[in-house]
Amino acid sequence: MLLGAHMSISGGMFMSLERGKSIGCQTIQVFTKNVNQWKAKLLTKKDIEDYLEHQRKTGISPVVAHDSYLINLASPDPESYEKSIEAFFIEMERAEKLGIPYLIFHPGAHLGSGEEEGLKRIADSINWVYKRARGFSLKLLLETTAGQGTNLGYSFEQLARIIDLVDKKKYMGVCYDTCHTFAAGYDIRDKSSYNKTFEDFDRVIGLERLKVFHINDSKKGLGSRIDRHEHIGKGMLGIEAFRLLLNDKQFKDTPMILETPKGKEMKEDIMNLKILRGLITL
Repeated sequence: MLLGAHMSISGGMFMSLERGKSIGCQTIQVFTKNVNQWKAKLLTKKDIEDYLEHQRKTGISPVVAHDSYLINLASPDPESYEKSIEAFFIEMERAEKLGIPYLIFHPGAHLGSGEEEGLKRIADSINWVYKRARGFSLKLLLETTAGQGTNLGYSFEQLARIIDLVDKKKYMGVCYDTCHTFAAGYDIRDKSSYNKTFEDFDRVIGLERLKVFHINDSKKGLGSRIDRHEHIGKGMLGIEAFRLLLNDKQFKDTPMILETPKGKEMKEDIMNLKILRGLITL
């Protein structure tokens, strides 16, 4: 199993790889810029070379990127929408320059415009950026959401609808967040519910599109629609859900990345990775 965690890029993109290596990550997730700002500092040739050198040295692969939470590709507000698609394209450019294969993003929030309108706007955004992204090999991964507020992507059907409306479907995939999907009403806490959930995913979307897992327990219960991550085995999902996932042979090569709460010293990541590895019996 490819296990890792989200790593800080403080001090340079390459530092995320060093941090990941220091706690035994095989894969990591990063932001490629400051997520609290619309603008991005340009990636220099040295930035890219240092990052690629450290990736070769650490052997961490794949590295996946997550976009800024400021971006809302479903926004009905013209100004916010324009800022979002421009910022999203910049995120794509940065990931492409760094050789990152996947950019994970929350589909967006319709903010009262309606779910179908929001889903169409997201797909239109993706079609626009890919017309501009000539020659890119980067794939975009829709992240499953909890459905809090007007956030879209809380059902497999909504994700499938977006993909259906996208022209370049071969560049589309899904990141399955265990906390978000549980909060949205998809149970994986026992063998029967686990099988049903992934059978439903395969029927509606197709398991071939599931490229990355976010491995998080949930502070809130099944169907709560509340996005609150918890440490592995300490939340409402419980340890058995992760035992089932980590011993599912169909996902043995799928990156599984922690987004659980942590401090600067990453002790929590070390603890959670140890727990996860202890569950593997394959």
